[in-house]
Amino acid sequence: MLFDPRPKERREEIFDREGEIKALLNGMKNYPITLLIGIRRVGKSSLLRVALNECDAIGLYIDARKLYSISGSVSQAALVGEIRNILAGKGRVGVLRGISVERVSIAGVQLKPREATFIDLLDFLNSLGRKASKKVIIAFDEAQYLRFYGSRGGKELLAAIAYAYDSLEGLSFVFTGSEVGLLHDFLGLDDYSSPLYGRIYEEVEVKPFRRELSREFLRRGFDEVGMNVPGEEIEAAVEELDGIPGWLVEFGFHYWKKGSFEKALGMTMRKARAVIREELKELEKRSGRYLLILRAIAMGIASWSTIKEYVEAKAGPVTNARLSELLRNLEKMGWVIKKDGKYLIIDPVVEKVLREG
Repeated sequence: MLFDPRPKERREEIFDREGEIKALLNGMKNYPITLLIGIRRVGKSSLLRVALNECDAIGLYIDARKLYSISGSVSQAALVGEIRNILAGKGRVGVLRGISVERVSIAGVQLKPREATFIDLLDFLNSLGRKASKKVIIAFDEAQYLRFYGSRGGKELLAAIAYAYDSLEGLSFVFTGSEVGLLHDFLGLDDYSSPLYGRIYEEVEVKPFRRELSREFLRRGFDEVGMNVPGEEIEAAVEELDGIPGWLVEFGFHYWKKGSFEKALGMTMRKARAVIREELKELEKRSGRYLLILRAIAMGIASWSTIKEYVEAKAGPVTNARLSELLRNLEKMGWVIKKDGKYLIIDPVVEKVLREG
């Protein structure tokens, strides 16, 4: 169902993403590393789960946010424990795709002792795949959080993945990321100092819906639940929420349950404000100037020079180099985009929240 607010797991629950699913499945089949990128709430997790369900492989889905949330960092013990839970069939965050727990024992492959390292488990998974005559795909959702792995910014993890790339032909990796620039920086596929430098990879981008697709998504979703919604209400919702699938699903779900356009849009915007303000608080912890820059851009203060004037008027002097660094970081984190010399907020709902102060 299109208006189900939970991540989707079947192709028929996904709207107009056939090209992205095909590209992701191709990446999983033919590349050792695949990146699935796109801004927040655009539907990457759903696409990843659908692809893992459909690919002819053993798939492990790992949410890096869960690993990070345990202690504000990502430890080897947490990662190894999560993979063990997946292999044991525990929980729904990680789901073993393509092989049953019973098949593991039939294959004659034994789990390593509890003190096993991540590399031990990579070796084990490679052996498991060979015994089952299947490829093994390890998929990290929101993988930019893996930069908090260990004490060296995730370099130990990248070294283990580089080992698997070079030595374990039965393994492939998928990394999704909302903070696209941070994901690229972390993996370092084009950075000579990174363990993964120079490795071949595929990249699949998931973009927001165009306006007409947003309208069609809402029409199709309301048809599914047997509702005839006036065109002007659909148009008003698209105007407010634009092409971000996560917000469109939220609106459609609430309209279906409450039967009122005003209540649905109000509930969606309240949820959006709460979520976005929490995200902005976390961003502000890194630097208070991030929030000032975003507010300036949301108000239409969009050129480099006028942003500098605004920030200095509010918070005192900032060097040219520091301002440029902050703007680059906001681009990498998926908050803004630079177009024709002007900076723009990517998510229109984020822009509305910033304007409200």
